[in-house]
Amino acid sequence: MTWLLIAGFAISSSIDNFGVGLSYGVQRVRIPAISNLLIAVICLLFSLIGMVSGTWLAELLPGKFPDLVAFTVLSIIGIRIMVIALRQQKKRQTSVLGEPEKMDFDGSSHISIGEALLLGVALSANALTNGIGAGLLELSPIAIALSAAVGSYLMLWVGVVLGARLAKFRIGRMTVGQFGTFMSGAIILMIAITRLF
Repeated sequence: MTWLLIAGFAISSSIDNFGVGLSYGVQRVRIPAISNLLIAVICLLFSLIGMVSGTWLAELLPGKFPDLVAFTVLSIIGIRIMVIALRQQKKRQTSVLGEPEKMDFDGSSHISIGEALLLGVALSANALTNGIGAGLLELSPIAIALSAAVGSYLMLWVGVVLGARLAKFRIGRMTVGQFGTFMSGAIILMIAITRLF
């Protein structure tokens, strides 16, 4: 069960990377291995910060209260992510996640170290909030952080590779990237529900 929770957090933390990778693939923007690695390291650091905060809260809260707080926090995060995915159908986002090709500031068709630093911070918001939830559940910080970082690297790489082929493919009314974001929220919501049993 613990490894399923860790896998769920890893997928949820890095699913946005897949959607962004698809967008980059369509734009023919490359992400060099060193830039992708930097993004993964940022994800790892954000996860650790979230885990430390969540673990600290878990130690302060008595009895079953950490589980109730984890349920509430994770439910809010999961529902918020799902709502964001649904809103993307109605209007075009102008953020980094909505138009990631804008992170290629110099128009070089590849992501430099500086651009990767900014993109890594933008993509690691989920890792931070998920880390807090995982910390409240007292999961292994190293396992969560490493799995989130590996997931970040792989999802971004796979997304770029598949971008040209799958970006225009739709699942119902959603693009693959939007569906991935929605499922990320659904996974977090399912993890939250497990805290009630």
